[in-house]
Amino acid sequence: MKHINVGVIGASGYTGIELIKILINHPNFQISYVATTTGGIELDALHPALKGVFSCPVEIADVKEISKRCALVFLALPHQASMGFAKDLIKDGVKIVDLSADYRLDLEAYEKHYCPHEDKEHLDMAVYGLPELYREEIKKSSLVANPGCYPTASILALAPFTKYIDENFPIFIDAKSGVSGAGKKCNELTHYISINENIFAYKVLNHRHEPEIKEKLFKQSSKDFDVNFVPHLIPATRGELIDAYMLINKDIDPLAVLKDFYKDEPFVRIFDNPVDIKSCAGTNFCDIYAQRKGNKLYVNSAVDNILRGSSSQAVANANLMCGLDESTALPTIAYVP
Repeated sequence: MKHINVGVIGASGYTGIELIKILINHPNFQISYVATTTGGIELDALHPALKGVFSCPVEIADVKEISKRCALVFLALPHQASMGFAKDLIKDGVKIVDLSADYRLDLEAYEKHYCPHEDKEHLDMAVYGLPELYREEIKKSSLVANPGCYPTASILALAPFTKYIDENFPIFIDAKSGVSGAGKKCNELTHYISINENIFAYKVLNHRHEPEIKEKLFKQSSKDFDVNFVPHLIPATRGELIDAYMLINKDIDPLAVLKDFYKDEPFVRIFDNPVDIKSCAGTNFCDIYAQRKGNKLYVNSAVDNILRGSSSQAVANANLMCGLDESTALPTIAYVP
């Protein structure tokens, strides 16, 4: 059996532990390097849930060590920190799945919504890591920009309809995410007292995933849609629900469109009724439903925000990059009840 040494950089966060949980049971990937910016701890001390299951030293992230010990690395780091590692690892021939936003956007959009880009040299070589739309490109890539949860659920919901959406009218996306989507570091929004028995919008019409969704829909359709995105935080650990509203210019059966577009996709499930977050929590599935009323179209999707919206999708991309079956080790059983 083919064995490939892989590393996880940024192992302390939620996406880091989700990556490790998948990789432990992967028949081809061997975890050969685990690191954070501080190191100096055993993995099962960093994540006590792994005690008796898997452990190794957590080291201080070092480019030379990664290049020496890994054929592929997952960068589960914040934006800006990620490109600092990637630019040198690319030159050393290490394959990279980057879970940050550093390689997801065109330069102008990235610098407008994030920070100055430190690796313009390699930005154009990155492939956007949505397998349903870019599978063949991912197979040939050595740098994949893994999408986040909001763009994944939104783009997969809207992509089948781009030829029918009336671009003279805006698209509105109402998004709701579990608290794990905000990351491990607590703030006043994610504090128990703020989120318990509560729901609220944040970064209304100003979230930096809005231009990412708009850019990818344009690249898919050559249409400059007016995308309006409003995220909400809900009192759930994981899961994400997208409700998108738009006008269409053609008489279509939306469920038939979805079923045809995704007929060969193992990780997109089309439902005949509105979807929910519990049914896909713990899996790599994206669940989608759509309903039409005259020229008005409603599209509804759900993902596990830290799996399909991050870590399991990253492993799917790594599988493709390494010539493996895309579905290898990906979770398919939901956390129910």
